[in-house]
Amino acid sequence: MKELIQGSDVRHLQREQGCYASIDSTCCGRLSEIPEYCRALEETEISDHCFDLIFAFDEIVALGYRENVNLAQIRTFTEMDSHEEKVFRAVRETQEREAKAEMRRKAKELQQARRDAERQGKKAPGFGGFGSSGSSSISSNAAALITENILEPEKTKSAPVPPRPSGTNKALKLGAKGKEVDNFVDKLKSEGETIATPAAGKRQSEAAKVLPPPINVESVHLKIEEKISLTCSRDGGLQNMEVHGLIMLRVSDDTFGRIRVHVENEDKKGVQLQTHPNVDKKLFTSDSLIGLKNPEKSFPLNSDVGVLKWRLQTTDEALIPLTINCWPSESGNGCDVNIEYELQEDKLELNDVVITIPLPSGVGAPVIGDIDGDYHHDCRRNTLEWTLPVIDSKNKTGSLEFSIAGHPNDFFPVTVSFVSKKNYCNLQVTKVTQVDSNSPVRYSTETSFVVDKYEIL
Repeated sequence: MKELIQGSDVRHLQREQGCYASIDSTCCGRLSEIPEYCRALEETEISDHCFDLIFAFDEIVALGYRENVNLAQIRTFTEMDSHEEKVFRAVRETQEREAKAEMRRKAKELQQARRDAERQGKKAPGFGGFGSSGSSSISSNAAALITENILEPEKTKSAPVPPRPSGTNKALKLGAKGKEVDNFVDKLKSEGETIATPAAGKRQSEAAKVLPPPINVESVHLKIEEKISLTCSRDGGLQNMEVHGLIMLRVSDDTFGRIRVHVENEDKKGVQLQTHPNVDKKLFTSDSLIGLKNPEKSFPLNSDVGVLKWRLQTTDEALIPLTINCWPSESGNGCDVNIEYELQEDKLELNDVVITIPLPSGVGAPVIGDIDGDYHHDCRRNTLEWTLPVIDSKNKTGSLEFSIAGHPNDFFPVTVSFVSKKNYCNLQVTKVTQVDSNSPVRYSTETSFVVDKYEIL
């Protein structure tokens, strides 16, 4: 009999291990779904959305086997309303309303019985000899008992106390590492992942929130913001490019409320300009001055006001600020990929440039050849990130070569991200003057040019 029990335990353990292995392989194959719920594959981000991920994986895996569902179906299933829950809530609300009405009716009956007994000079039935104060307290207690018995019947029932298990008094120790955890961490480290402790992860998240050093902000501050959205084909043709710009004015001193902003427009690309409805459009068209229609009024204080915006839409390839050429060619062992960039706008200075190339899944790490800059292989997202700190007129071109198993279509779309302190369209604020005296006013500017979408399909 002992041998039969041990054999049954072994078979049960083997079935559990096979089930967990199936779940592990299925979930690892669906790690691409995690960005739907998390902005980044970081420990803190996954911890904040752990329940959303559990519910999503519950729709993917059933009894250790993968379900044939896509991301849209998972989103629909997890957000689906429960008809039974709505019915239960409606019934519960109805019961609560009826219980409150019954409580008020019983309280009125008790108060009426007490008043009738006082008028007749008799003791109120059931109240004993405590007088009016006692009957009032008893009636309130009775109303409270009615409320408790009707609204919360579950609380009146005493829950059975589970017996205390016998044996050694050993509790589960929180924070203790097991061998499985150590093996999992070692496996992640072998794959090239950076494992951070909770304290280090907290420091990283705090560092990510640190803003750049503040600039010298004057009482009149101007923000020049531009965003680019670009879609280009892998053959070099520009499908669409849009640049949206905005100048925002912030006045923090009421003595500088009545001012005019001088704008220098040397754009040759054909941008479309549009002023705020309260800005004098004729003045801007004739003299490139941003001022209010009513010179006697002042700009709002301590608020960012958009005074001028522009838009550029084109399919001219010559206007692409940063061209990306990706050339994958098949070889005997897979594909040899050559990718290069070229800055076409010499006046721009692009910072923190990241060129992301998708890679085939399940083929291992790429073999890097010649490279300008640095790279990072994200094995979980199956991407190769080519990072360059600065691209400017002194660093206009660069290239990257790598080899990996796959097909040419596996390396698209290529995406690009960067930031710049110089705007793309040639619009600048030259000076700020007062309306009455035309005397100059000290001001500060802040310029940013960022990527909304930059894809090579």
